[in-house]
Amino acid sequence: MPAGIWASEEYAKLRRYDADTPDQPTGLFQCHQADADSAVRRVCGGWAGCHEGRELLALRLALLDGRIDTVTYKAVVEYVSPVPLFSSGSEAGAHGESGIETPDERARRLINKINRTRNDLVQ
Repeated sequence: MPAGIWASEEYAKLRRYDADTPDQPTGLFQCHQADADSAVRRVCGGWAGCHEGRELLALRLALLDGRIDTVTYKAVVEYVSPVPLFSSGSEAGAHGESGIETPDERARRLINKINRTRNDLVQ
């Protein structure tokens, strides 16, 4: 993923999932490619792949609350990324923030794609 796609507060969210389980956010980190209220939202593969799924408070709560089923829970816990990932949310956040001021061409193309795809974003 190129750096600089999201605002700094979005990258800050990633770091909070590195905390001990009781101190983590309770919301699932879902795919950036769908609107916030979309029925096709998916758990972010990078988020699932760089964290120990069983230790994610948000994942546990989503299962208990019925926001995900046991098949989804198991898929997230067992997920192995086909591409290399950052080792933590902090590492991913630092990478993302490094390009905010000067996103490269690849990042600008992705930003434009996201803006075309998402109808719930405010610029």
